[in-house]
Amino acid sequence: METYGTIKIKLKELLEERGLSKNKFSHKAEMERSQINNYCNNKITRLDTDVLARICTVLECDISELLKFIPPEK
Repeated sequence: METYGTIKIKLKELLEERGLSKNKFSHKAEMERSQINNYCNNKITRLDTDVLARICTVLECDISELLKFIPPEK
């Protein structure tokens, strides 16, 4: 099976950079704590554009700051 690389979600790093707790973020973004944990731990298999928009709005960041493409190893 061919590998195409992966997408890393950098929510944990962004929260730390901004000094924002998961609890405060969950209230501002209107997200469940378990959902935030899944995004922070890269346990998401399908990205929800509404959730990504909420994250970027609350953190005042660009999507490229939140997501990173990691190419496959050759």
